[in-house]
Amino acid sequence: MIRAKKSYGQHFLNNEHTAQKIAESIGTRSDFTNLLEIGPGQGVLTNHLMDGDWNFYAVEADGDMIEALCQRFPEMEERFIKYNFLRFDPTKVFGDEQFGLIGNYPYNISSQIIFRMLKYRQQIPEMVGMFQKEVARRITADPGSKEYGVISVLAQVYYRCDYLFKVDKGQFTPPPKVQSAVIRCTRIDNAQPGLDESLFRSVVKITFNNRRKMLRNTLKQFLNGSGVLDNPYFEKRPEQLSVEEFVKLTEIIQKYRENQ
Repeated sequence: MIRAKKSYGQHFLNNEHTAQKIAESIGTRSDFTNLLEIGPGQGVLTNHLMDGDWNFYAVEADGDMIEALCQRFPEMEERFIKYNFLRFDPTKVFGDEQFGLIGNYPYNISSQIIFRMLKYRQQIPEMVGMFQKEVARRITADPGSKEYGVISVLAQVYYRCDYLFKVDKGQFTPPPKVQSAVIRCTRIDNAQPGLDESLFRSVVKITFNNRRKMLRNTLKQFLNGSGVLDNPYFEKRPEQLSVEEFVKLTEIIQKYRENQ
C-alpha cells in the first residue's frame, strides 16, 4: 500500500477491532442512510462501513491513495471522490438529503472539519470521528474545565458531543506522536432558531481570546458602557459559562443593539 504522507497528515489505522468499533458507533439516529467517510486512507475503516446498509461515499485528497483504494475495492470505484473535504460540496453527491460523517480525520485539519460540519449541520444529523485526544477533549469539554473553549461552545450549541473511547498511538502506521480518541456528535434538532449566529461566534471567540478577563471587560465593546454590565453575571469568566449561558449573553447583546 501507499506510504503515509506528512503533507496530508496521514496516520493509517491498522487495528481491525478499533475500526469495527468506530463503524458501529455511527447510526444512533434512524433519519439518515447516506454516509460520507473523510480520508479513508488505506481503507481499514472503509472495509467495515461497506458491510452496512449505507449509501456510502468516501472523499480523499490524495490521488495516489484513491488509486490504491480503487484497486482494493473495485466495486467502490465510482464512490471514491478525489477532493479536499474542506472545499468539497456534499450537496453534489447527496442533494438536500441527510448524511452522516465518519472518519479517521487528518489531525492537521480536524478542527476545520468540525466547522465544516457546523456549516452543513442542517443535513448532518450525526458525526463520528477520530481526533487527536487533546482536540477530542476540547470538543466534548464541560464548562469549568481547562479544555473548555471556543470549539466546545460552537459545537455544543448545535450538537451533543460525546467522548467515546481513546485509541493508542500503536494502532497507527506510522504511529503519531500523540494519543487519539473517537467522539460522536449528534445534532440537536431545531436548536436556537432565533440566534444571531454571527454575533454568537463573535461573543464566544472574543471572550475566550481573553479568558482570564471578566466578561464585563471583554464585552464592553458590545454594550457601550450599558448598565447591563453592572449585573454580577458579567463578573464571570468565559470558562464558567455554560453553552446556554453564552446563548443568553448573545441575546442580551442582540436586544441591546435592537433598542439603540
